Amino acid sequence: MRRLYQKLYLVFLASLLSVLAIVALSLRLGPANTEYGQALALAGELAATALPPASAPQPVQQEAVARLSQRLRADIALFDSNLQPIAAAGRPLPRPARGSENGGWVEGNGGAAWSFRLPDSRWVVARTAIIRTGPLRGLVFFLAVMAIAIAIFAYPVVRGLTKRIERLQQGVETLGAGKLATRVAVEGRDEVARLAASFNRAAERIEQLVGAHRLLLANASHELRTPLSRIRLGIELYESKPDPKTKAELAQDIAELDELIEEILLASRLDITATLPEVEEVDLLALAAEECARYDGCVLDGAPVVLRADARLLRRALRNLLDNAERYGKRPIRVGVRRDGKEAVLSVMDAGAGIPPAEREHVFLPFYRLGGDRKGTGLGLALVRQIARLHGGDAVATARADAPSCIMVRLPLG
Repeated sequence: MRRLYQKLYLVFLASLLSVLAIVALSLRLGPANTEYGQALALAGELAATALPPASAPQPVQQEAVARLSQRLRADIALFDSNLQPIAAAGRPLPRPARGSENGGWVEGNGGAAWSFRLPDSRWVVARTAIIRTGPLRGLVFFLAVMAIAIAIFAYPVVRGLTKRIERLQQGVETLGAGKLATRVAVEGRDEVARLAASFNRAAERIEQLVGAHRLLLANASHELRTPLSRIRLGIELYESKPDPKTKAELAQDIAELDELIEEILLASRLDITATLPEVEEVDLLALAAEECARYDGCVLDGAPVVLRADARLLRRALRNLLDNAERYGKRPIRVGVRRDGKEAVLSVMDAGAGIPPAEREHVFLPFYRLGGDRKGTGLGLALVRQIARLHGGDAVATARADAPSCIMVRLPLG
């Protein structure tokens, strides 16, 4: 199978050969056109005025041809109507081509010459230094030199291009073999360079997704054992001694397990989701009011802000923030909604001690629990950040003068 660089290289050469063939053919067929014949007829008229008539003696005609040759610095030969030489000056010239009505290029040992017919049926053949090699021969030589130059300079360009594509192919194959850290060098600023950059971004995204799923799977398998163990122990106790307290603890463990499974599945879906499932006009203040009504001592403050978002996911993010504030913070819980330029800002604050600065990024990691606390699933804030980034925004943990514990979510309005 022919390689790509060989195909591109052959295209260059075939194009040059095609141009050469077309030009050569046009020059061969060119004398048949009207303009060419008119030019020859005009040249014949002008030469006839500078030469003596056909009836003049041969020495007179020889002297006129010699004078004209010296003036034009050209080789000139004069032939009669039967193509017999009459006079000549300069280097030997070929006879005009038989069967030609007006004239044209003729080839000889000294090179190509120009022939044209005089009105009195005599023929003039001339050759100067400019046309000595002939138009076709000169053009062929020029195109041959150009073809060689292009062939020399095009090869490294074409080969360099295809080498980058080959390295990109090797990167794809290596990535497909399971080496997710594979990246390719981005060389240049052309389409191949942009393709390499796109490959690196895709490879990085794939590595992040696979790493996140591995971490999620490892943590989920560990986290699921705790409620399952409690449920197994509770069932054994309930079988030996049924009582309402054990039953209530079993129900709580099952609810915790159900919540954990739901959040694991949601986190997994959000990892592989590139676009929002459902987009609609959402009044963030109205949505916050509905969720705040479910919690005692929750205060809402702000102004209406309408944005295009997935209402179900925003509701889930706000509910996680409120659950987190109630579980780990102190009342009162305050929720703020405001507009900041082209963004909507949602803040959830409580009266707790807040998150230490060194831990503010860690709390958004899946299954991370501040201070080793075993309450909750450890996925609440991770889901909040996933939902915010899926909307084109972000979630951060910060502190304010009036609220040491504050989680702020920024969402674009568009």
